[in-house]
Amino acid sequence: MRPLPDGLDEADLGALSGRLAVVTGATRGIGEAVALELAQHGVHVIAVGRKVEALEALDDGIRAAGGSATLVPLDVTDGPGVDRLGGSIDERWGKLDILVGNAGVLGRIAPLAHVPAQVWQQAVDVNLSANWRLIRTLDPLLRRSDAGRAVFVTSGAATELRPNWGPYGVSKAALNALVATWAAELANTSVRANLISPGAIRTAMRAQAAPGEDPTTIPTPQDVAPSIAAMCAPAFTRHGATWSYPAGAFA
Repeated sequence: MRPLPDGLDEADLGALSGRLAVVTGATRGIGEAVALELAQHGVHVIAVGRKVEALEALDDGIRAAGGSATLVPLDVTDGPGVDRLGGSIDERWGKLDILVGNAGVLGRIAPLAHVPAQVWQQAVDVNLSANWRLIRTLDPLLRRSDAGRAVFVTSGAATELRPNWGPYGVSKAALNALVATWAAELANTSVRANLISPGAIRTAMRAQAAPGEDPTTIPTPQDVAPSIAAMCAPAFTRHGATWSYPAGAFA
């Protein structure tokens, strides 16, 4: 495992116990690994995903590890549904400690002029607008935490804009701007908002993006999950930054 951000260690991860987290895209890939990692450190995970069967499988894994979860079958493009999430958390818990905005789509790798309108819109809806709606509904709850933490999954494609990666690269670049703006607004609060750029990770999205790549040559979601968990810990106080997992440093 690579070093954790800012020199954090297992003791810092232990301080996650008893905290409450929302994780989107929690049923596979990085989201699933992060949900399991947080649960293993005593976090109650509110797992958001589209498929009930996959959420139930995640719940089985969390319970087997001695953790606990609340399952939320929800497509993050369901704006009113995302809006209701904040109200439901408020009613039951009254606050939120952690938000991991992980849900994302690749879109289509093609020249911009060849991208169908619905593919473009889906990339914007999932990678950008859904995270804005999460911020809008969960911001008040995170501010009630003693150390609210928000981590959003970005990509090197957001800064190294590549030909044919328009839907993904542009929507992730906009996500970066969204999180930077929110971080500026949170400057005088106890909430810290940051991004993680995980690099090439062995996920279904990566297989779609690089079909000829040998997946055994790249890290797994379980490799990067501890870094994301560390960024959710109270001891992690950096703000408005991007942790580059492949480099093991802040970009």
